[in-house]
Amino acid sequence: MSKSEIKLEKRRLRSSYFTSTVSITLLLILLGSVGLLLLNTKRLSDYVRENIIFKVILADNVREVDIFQIQKSLDAKPYVKETDYITKEAAAVELKEELGENFIEFIGHNPLLPSIEVKFLASYANADSIAIIESDLKEFSQIKEVYYQKNLIHTVNQNVRKISLLVLFFSGFLLLIAIALINNTIRLAVYAKRFIIRTMQLVGATAGYIRRPFLYRSLIQGIISALFAIGTLTAFIYFLQNEMEGIIRLNDVKTLGLLFGLVLLMGVFINWISTYTAVTKYLFIKTDKLYT
Repeated sequence: MSKSEIKLEKRRLRSSYFTSTVSITLLLILLGSVGLLLLNTKRLSDYVRENIIFKVILADNVREVDIFQIQKSLDAKPYVKETDYITKEAAAVELKEELGENFIEFIGHNPLLPSIEVKFLASYANADSIAIIESDLKEFSQIKEVYYQKNLIHTVNQNVRKISLLVLFFSGFLLLIAIALINNTIRLAVYAKRFIIRTMQLVGATAGYIRRPFLYRSLIQGIISALFAIGTLTAFIYFLQNEMEGIIRLNDVKTLGLLFGLVLLMGVFINWISTYTAVTKYLFIKTDKLYT
């Protein structure tokens, strides 16, 4: 083989290695995104439940000092996440914006009542718990009514369960696809070196000796691909955290550590297994099959 042919072959091998690394990186990004979705499924469902607003309507003659006392008592309840006091004036401004006209001028007075908007913890945002909470709130004589959309609570809880199962199924499906694609990428890369494997066999190299450089390179390739994937996912989370505040943040060390560890493990493991099986195939394949 001439020097120009050797250079051409080396260039092809480098190109094949680069292409397979990029392909594996993209697939690991896909796996990481799926893992991120799985790890945050419960957090997403909790986020939805905890942002359902319950309005505690107060009597018109309640003094503001009593309202603050009620709000303080509500904040101390184990089922309350947060509260927000809405004055009659603030409620009027909000309604005027929704209607697009000044209804107070038409009626002649402000008929709205002061209220406290309450958000419950996710574990209490269900029909059974809310019924108990409603009876608990009756201890406050100043509370006129507790308003919330009962159908919305039922719909949210029902849809959360359905979506969780769908996400689990979809994630498993994508995982299988990604593993299959990574395996095919590795097989194509090894296929390009099948004649090198046969040449090494002809000069007396053992199966373990032939596998060793391939497995070593697959280990390095898996680590490099995983690191690039982790870097991309970090950038993705950085830009996403402002849009989805309260769901995922870069300072969530435990979740991100688990996610990045899984990406690294998957990158190394799938690469190593795929390379091992692909090289083994060409170690025992018949010579005439090398040309097909």
